Amino acid sequence: MSSGSRRTFKPEEAERVLVRGPNWVGDAVLSLPALANLRKALPQARIALLVKPWVSGLFEGCPSLDEVIVYQEKGRHQGFPGKLRLASELRRKRFDLAILLQNAFEAALLACLAGIPHRIGYDTDGRGLLLTLKVKPDEEILKCHQRDYYLGLLQAIGLDRGERDPSLSVIPEQEAEAGEILRAAGISEDERLIGLNPGSAYGGAKRWLLERYVMLADALQIRLRARVVLFGSPQDAAIALRIETLTRSKPVNLAGQTSLKLLPALLKRCQALVSNDTGAIHVAAAVGTPVVAIFGPTDPNRTAPVGPFHQIIAHLPSCAPCLLRECPIDHRCMTAIPVEEVFAAVSMIL
Repeated sequence: MSSGSRRTFKPEEAERVLVRGPNWVGDAVLSLPALANLRKALPQARIALLVKPWVSGLFEGCPSLDEVIVYQEKGRHQGFPGKLRLASELRRKRFDLAILLQNAFEAALLACLAGIPHRIGYDTDGRGLLLTLKVKPDEEILKCHQRDYYLGLLQAIGLDRGERDPSLSVIPEQEAEAGEILRAAGISEDERLIGLNPGSAYGGAKRWLLERYVMLADALQIRLRARVVLFGSPQDAAIALRIETLTRSKPVNLAGQTSLKLLPALLKRCQALVSNDTGAIHVAAAVGTPVVAIFGPTDPNRTAPVGPFHQIIAHLPSCAPCLLRECPIDHRCMTAIPVEEVFAAVSMIL
């Protein structure tokens, strides 16, 4: 990894820092070590995070941040006039350093329009001319875990990389609200909970077969005497409802019924989570819940949950990782994974 700079800059002199955060839930969680390291290196600076609305709830109460700025791309910041409005709002905050964890050209353009004098990011997407310190991603950084990809930007400006494990704090109010939701669903405090997250916003290629989630849910409830809870976004609600309908054990279905803000507290109550490669695996890992992560078209070396207690299940054929949203052939990376293997992984965790 190499970097080029147009001017001498000492990051420890920054007083007001804007971080452009990732757009995906999993990536947002994996950016937490970079934010923690930034706070450690700049304890007196005011640090703000610019993110899209659907991930903003994850950062409420984050000790590394002084402010979360929500990029209302479908509201007041819509279209080019909206981007100019956002740039004007950022300009009034007088940031002196922008760290662009997101790779998009737009992220660099916004920082430029906001008049932020020092702009640091990876030299991708044709945005090199808009960066004052552009970090050229070499082969090593392109193959590393996503967490280390974000930490690489801090390394490029000489900041410490001591914090490596993503961690999400769950405040008492969130724990209480999560407890109320579970009680309303008929779940008592002392029950063993196992979460299933069967969907994927990325596309169908990431999804383990629905009928195997059905069989797994029944096996977990009957053989392990655990209560199964279905999680997912509103887009996953139809999949979760189908699983709920087909199971004999009738799991508790919370898919599409809770906010991302409450997801950490709900997953913290679980003894394990079984999920496709989605943001939920990283949220669970960040609150200390063991994960069984099922991988198919994506690369576990880059996006596996961080921590020693997780189980990765992947039967990767020669075509994997293809990174396709929908499989154009026979979905062999997922059909090769049997229910009993996933069940055994959960049993090992428990």
